[in-house]
Amino acid sequence: MLVDSHCHLDRLDLVAHGGSLDAALDAARQRGVGHFLCIGVSADNAADVKVLAERYEDVDCSVGIHPLDVQPGAAPALDWLLRELDHPRVVAIGETGLDYHYEPEAADVQQASFRLHLEAAQQTGKPVIIHTRGARADTLALLQEAALPQAGVLHCFTEDWDMAKAALDMGYYISLSGIVTFRNADALRDVASKVPADRLLVETDSPYLAPIPYRGKPNLPQYVREVAEFLAMLRGESYERFAQQTTENFKRLFPLAHVRSVRA
Repeated sequence: MLVDSHCHLDRLDLVAHGGSLDAALDAARQRGVGHFLCIGVSADNAADVKVLAERYEDVDCSVGIHPLDVQPGAAPALDWLLRELDHPRVVAIGETGLDYHYEPEAADVQQASFRLHLEAAQQTGKPVIIHTRGARADTLALLQEAALPQAGVLHCFTEDWDMAKAALDMGYYISLSGIVTFRNADALRDVASKVPADRLLVETDSPYLAPIPYRGKPNLPQYVREVAEFLAMLRGESYERFAQQTTENFKRLFPLAHVRSVRA
């Protein structure tokens, strides 16, 4: 069984499945995907991801504000975030983090928001899902400052081994997406080959970043199979063992997730 550890089910392009989310999820299930973590990115979609998690037994969700969704000049309120997190299907915080690639001028408000999410993690014990782009030093500094007792994950990882090692040393997990299959991703494949087996997750980040051979098309949860098969081959492991290991890792990192036992 596989887990798509990071997908945006409320944003999928469902044309390939006749506009049906049910059909899209069934297509993934037919390919061995047994669980989905639907990610919150804004105050506006917090209710939507919770509705989806309530509707499907094999879907859980997170709630948080993506760094590019932080309102200019104003970090979200901690009391709002804590209220949203107090729900049985919300198993994680985020995605949160820093993204200076598109909005370097928003560094201060992004950092304030990131600190707020890390404080919520301190108070709730729920793991954080971290987005980082163009902000390596500040991301690591804020994680070091927070010193969370529980782990989190750097999702859709695109940085180098030095950053991965620093995050791993602080107890964090690394999640890889379809980017690892791209032709120009040699440095990321080096990271993928080095991450310890018990600290690795796999994701689609759908509807974004479809893996080869679907690059340029809308991504779907069913394509996590391509990512997992590629990584298993890269690491010299059997697909079955890789799927089992990453599912075990997901359950360990997200202990509140409603993941059913793997069927024999």
